[in-house]
Amino acid sequence: MAVPTTFDQSATGYSLAHAYCLAKASDLAYQDDATVDRHARDWGFDTVRHHETRFTPPFPLQDTQAYTMASDRMIVTAFRGTEPKEVRDWLTDSTTPPWPGPAGTGYVHFGFAEALESIYPDVRKALTELHTNGQTVWLTGHSLGGALAMLAAARLSMEDPRLTADGVCTFGQPRTCDRMLTAAYNKGLKGRSYRFVNNHDIVPQLPPEPAFTHVDALRFIDSAGTVHEGASGLLAGIANRAKGLTSAAFEPTGEGVRDHFMRNYLTALEKNL
Repeated sequence: MAVPTTFDQSATGYSLAHAYCLAKASDLAYQDDATVDRHARDWGFDTVRHHETRFTPPFPLQDTQAYTMASDRMIVTAFRGTEPKEVRDWLTDSTTPPWPGPAGTGYVHFGFAEALESIYPDVRKALTELHTNGQTVWLTGHSLGGALAMLAAARLSMEDPRLTADGVCTFGQPRTCDRMLTAAYNKGLKGRSYRFVNNHDIVPQLPPEPAFTHVDALRFIDSAGTVHEGASGLLAGIANRAKGLTSAAFEPTGEGVRDHFMRNYLTALEKNL
């Protein structure tokens, strides 16, 4: 299979090629508006909406950003991530209370919930206005962006089923919520959600269990760059996670940070294609 250079806008379900395109969209979320607009047009999306909210201290993030690109066949919303050090600083803060989940289901990490709350109304407004032709809807993001994509998908599914995502694809996503919301999410978005973890990436190992847990379905990338699915992915992930926690995971040159970089996710996916 060749590495795709653009989106297959007829896609209705998961494929590694489509996941790669969503990874490219997640990577693009780190760029400026003009660059996002240019690439979206090159990929065949004629409408782009930008979403941004700025925070003031003491909230540990400076802003939350995302963009939505739409054509007459497909809509993609990609959430921007953040630096591993920033993720560490507020995911390891145990002083913040949990936030009630969508439709009162379970609980969400306070930082994720507040970041999403700041931008969700604008994202939902864009999806509502652009979803006029029965287009498929896809949500994606890397790092913090992956957590926001997952939580946005949960809110849409539980609070506005008409906009339930056809697919959610995240990369290096941290744990976001408790087991109750995880179970509801896995049921409501079964067969639609895929969570990629690259080798020793430290961010998916936070916040700690058992208060927070991961949603399905894992796609684990091992040290050789091979993507594992299903049970094999779970077993490979457990083995590598145990090894990764013994290292200085947040050192800039350490495996935990290196494996978190979006470019390394893209390289691995390209290898598998």
